[in-house]
Amino acid sequence: MTLFERFDQHKTAYTALLIVLYLFINNGINATSDWMETTRDGSPDFALWEPFVWEYSSALSSLLLLPVTFMLWQRMPLSLTHVKTQIVKHLLLSLLFSAAHVTLMVLMREAVYWFMGGNYDFGPPLREFFYEYRKDVWGYVFFLGLYHLFHFVYRRLKGEANLIEAEPTGNKYAQVPEHLLVKKLDREFLVRVADIEWMESSGNYVNLYSGGRIYPLRSTLAELTDRLRSKGFSRIHRSYAVNHYAIDHISYQPSGDGEIQLKNGHKLNLSRRYKDEFKQKLV
Repeated sequence: MTLFERFDQHKTAYTALLIVLYLFINNGINATSDWMETTRDGSPDFALWEPFVWEYSSALSSLLLLPVTFMLWQRMPLSLTHVKTQIVKHLLLSLLFSAAHVTLMVLMREAVYWFMGGNYDFGPPLREFFYEYRKDVWGYVFFLGLYHLFHFVYRRLKGEANLIEAEPTGNKYAQVPEHLLVKKLDREFLVRVADIEWMESSGNYVNLYSGGRIYPLRSTLAELTDRLRSKGFSRIHRSYAVNHYAIDHISYQPSGDGEIQLKNGHKLNLSRRYKDEFKQKLV
């Protein structure tokens, strides 16, 4: 197994670890810099622990907010159209991010200062918020760029799937591909459509899961499911579609929702919105 394949198996955990390490090291450097600057003349204005509380409360607040921010970015993919609208949306989102970041950060600092028997003074709210927002908006832009760069490089390394079309018939939904072509760096691989176990919507892509591997395909889940319906694929959720032949069993809940367990042990949510149509296709 290659290093990339090991990373791919636990992508979320490794990505989170890298972000934690970056913030820990970066904010640790900032804290020691604050202490070194104030002790140049030999008379520090604060205790040694204070700059570490300032910096790591900021880092921890960012860590709590980044998963939600990443989810929003996934729903707001960058494009070359409607640029002004995208800028306005991200400016508003950066304001919300900064407001939440400052609120969490101040609450953490006040809690630590109270525990240490002191009192944390944030200062004039408007002035201090503007001070923090200058840094937060830069951090927002940095992580936004890093987020999209990561996904760009990740898809190139992982490979991007393309359906191999059948003979044209004039109706694209009648053209049912038998294989998909996966390009990975300088190699190409053929994967049978019948071996795809389930599909997941991911922004402008659909992730195809087959044999423990994931192949991103540029499409919408609705369009791809329609094209593959004659191969036994059905929509079961706003974000998922499943191959009937990969299902082991289905269980239902009193709420009307359900759960599908695949033969490989993976479980998928079955939404009541798609349940009746899905059951009809199984008959």
